[in-house]
Amino acid sequence: MERTFTRATLAHYNGVDDPHKYVAIDGIVYDLTDVPAWGGENHHGNHAGQDLTAAIAHSPHGKGVLTKRPVVGRYIG
Repeated sequence: MERTFTRATLAHYNGVDDPHKYVAIDGIVYDLTDVPAWGGENHHGNHAGQDLTAAIAHSPHGKGVLTKRPVVGRYIG
């Protein structure tokens, strides 16, 4: 069964309330927990536990960095 995340459930995976760091991009939830760039509280001002679809559109690396990241579910908002 595919796991679904609402805004509230995704917010829990912010690296503080839970050690995992998940973000939603285009309705897909990715696990960024072991990404060194996400080792601190934020990554270039972006925080885990949120829908970062708009933010990644303006990032220098784009969505290509997500291809090797584990997918943990679907974001339904």
